[in-house]
Amino acid sequence: MSALICGSMAYDTIMVFHDHFKNHIIPDKVHMLNVSFLVPEMRRETGGCAGNIAYNLKLLGGEGKIMATVGHDFAPYAAWLEKCGIVTTHIREIGNTYTAQAFITTDRDDNQITAFHPGAMSFAHENRVEEAEGITIGIVAPDGREGMLEHASQFAEAGIPFIFDPGQGLPMFDGDDLLRFVEQASWVAVNDYEAQLLEERTGKSPHELAQMVEALIVTRGAKGSVIYTAKHRYEIPAVPAREVVDPTGCGDAYRAGLLYGLMNKMDWETTGRIASLMGAIKIGHHGTQNHRFAAEEFKARFHETFGFYF
Repeated sequence: MSALICGSMAYDTIMVFHDHFKNHIIPDKVHMLNVSFLVPEMRRETGGCAGNIAYNLKLLGGEGKIMATVGHDFAPYAAWLEKCGIVTTHIREIGNTYTAQAFITTDRDDNQITAFHPGAMSFAHENRVEEAEGITIGIVAPDGREGMLEHASQFAEAGIPFIFDPGQGLPMFDGDDLLRFVEQASWVAVNDYEAQLLEERTGKSPHELAQMVEALIVTRGAKGSVIYTAKHRYEIPAVPAREVVDPTGCGDAYRAGLLYGLMNKMDWETTGRIASLMGAIKIGHHGTQNHRFAAEEFKARFHETFGFYF
């Protein structure tokens, strides 16, 4: 089985400010904000939702093909994907643009100020799902607005089940857009904040949304996650992290676990726990694609954590 992963590819430039933003922002002057933060620490990481999901799925032993648009600066990232054995056939380079880039500054309270340049991501609609062969499952992750709309429709028209994962792209869509996504998708995956926004914009409760799809998955950080189906509500426990280093990309790692479970026709209790463990492993490493493990190591830790094998 092969998954088509539609979503963003990006570079993340991460900077660390060794103080608190609140010490440098005067509340009654926010209407004329002009601040500068000295950031002694900086690193550049490969990222983007599609890249992160594909990387994590590969670690689990699943096959994922990325469908995305990138810029003329993509060569180092392409080399990394090739080294990891990830299929890049459906990554399209858009001339005279940059690959999407996030510039993230974090303070000592783990507050973040982020600037995001979409670049080539805005051309995601130039890729078409039917261009990929041998696809049995898909995911529509955060990407260019038109690309997300079109890829969802193309999956539905092709009869390919897919996860709708709006992520940070959710505010781009109104209630009608979101209902159409839900009607087309087989599964919907959101975090607790996105679930609330989804409910407000569609007028549908989580239980009502779950009646429209095979499952609605809501992640809740350290509180674990909940998987709603038409008849059941599955409480998935969070896995205690051995070390909390960087939460960036945990949601993408979780979604790779969902894909892996679905591709292997596992039940929701197992699928959710695989996803939960993936997030816990990711949080122990800086960046979104720097954690590594062998399949047998993952299975051993899964057994150690949950008391059964998958």
